[in-house]
Amino acid sequence: MTIQLITDSGADLSDQMKKDWNLKIIPLYVHFDGKQYASEDLTTASFLTKLSESEQFPTSSAPGPQQYYQAFKSTPSDQAIIHFSISKGVSSAYNHAMMGKEMLLEEEPNRKIAVINSKSASSGMILLINETITKIKEGLSFEALVEYIHDRIKHLHTIFILQTLDNLIRGGRLDKVRGAVAKTLNVKLLLHASIDGKIEVLEKVRGHKKATRRFIEKIGEYITDTSQRTLALTHCNARERLEEFIDMIKEKYSFEQIIFSETGPVISAHGGQGAIVMSFFSDQRR
Repeated sequence: MTIQLITDSGADLSDQMKKDWNLKIIPLYVHFDGKQYASEDLTTASFLTKLSESEQFPTSSAPGPQQYYQAFKSTPSDQAIIHFSISKGVSSAYNHAMMGKEMLLEEEPNRKIAVINSKSASSGMILLINETITKIKEGLSFEALVEYIHDRIKHLHTIFILQTLDNLIRGGRLDKVRGAVAKTLNVKLLLHASIDGKIEVLEKVRGHKKATRRFIEKIGEYITDTSQRTLALTHCNARERLEEFIDMIKEKYSFEQIIFSETGPVISAHGGQGAIVMSFFSDQRR
């Protein structure tokens, strides 16, 4: 039995990843001034332009259960399905995907479908999918693969470094008073996906250089030897900044592979221009 991998656009896959990995992508949605856009229909640059021109901060939403049902049903019945969902802690997408799965299993109970709560987003989902493809090539069965993915999630760390707090303030995730104080004091936030998959403050740091250093040092706090590991990174319309980070990471660590992409509209709405997201698997479970 072959396996079809499916994910949502919270994964921020590059065009090359989509092509090489043969994935189905279910779009998430962003809403601007009463209009709904599938995240796949907006580039990051066009989204940021709309964001700067809009008086209202955009909202995001997940597809309904019917869309997941249709995506699962359109997959040939002799293929098992593994669907990677953006964290249940930040979106209703996982719950809707589970509903879509149950709808199809009522009709076709012999289907093999696993819906994975990644407890992450963006580079975290990229890393999980990349690891899964490696294990598929090694010949893991569907059942062993699902068990392996759940274990990997317990080791998964996703950390964000923001260049600006503006989007957090506009989106209501950081109140205006605290945001104004933080900006005045030049406080930079390192955020992370918590063990429950919610976005929380990991560390508050004064100054850009110190924040950058702490962001990179976090890798060494969780991994003893990076030589056989993969690091995944995404950036919000900041390719040059990303390349600077990669150069600094390479000076300090010896990752076997570094893969990267650009954040889409959903993640960019919260991270803002210049945000960098990185994900890796730690030595110990969280």
